[in-house]
Amino acid sequence: MNVSKIIAVILIVISLGLGYFGLNKVKENTTEVNFLGLKIEASNESEKRQGYIYLGLAVLLFGGGIYTINKSK
Repeated sequence: MNVSKIIAVILIVISLGLGYFGLNKVKENTTEVNFLGLKIEASNESEKRQGYIYLGLAVLLFGGGIYTINKSK
């Protein structure tokens, strides 16, 4: 197996892990409570922003992995 294909697969696997971690981070830091018809939303913006950064990095790594696989053919 070619070294560039191995690197591409590693990039894709890391991107999937980062994407999963980022989605969980965004989901865990957003809470909504409905109390007596009053909708209360609480969120930790700095942690949500960090989750979005992880998602962005995951997209970049995934794209890099796909590009590397296509380039090595």
